[in-house]
Amino acid sequence: MEIIDNEQLAPLNDIRICDKCKHMKVKTMLPKLQKLSPETEIKVACKSYCGPCSRYAFIFINGRYITASSEDEAIEKAKKYVKT
Repeated sequence: MEIIDNEQLAPLNDIRICDKCKHMKVKTMLPKLQKLSPETEIKVACKSYCGPCSRYAFIFINGRYITASSEDEAIEKAKKYVKT
């Protein structure tokens, strides 16, 4: 009988971005995030976080909202929350 480790079946990271955010573009943000965590399926949809989303670039990563003035700054801040 083979034992399956359930942790290997679930994605390691939960990364989400908003497709309505005015401070970042999904087209440029997705490749940067995929490079950060290649095995993760990044979810793209409205996060109902419109106040901060209208003023900052943001990433929802593993239960935390990360905000910054640019895409690259948001990714730098998010790096410390990526599970390896």
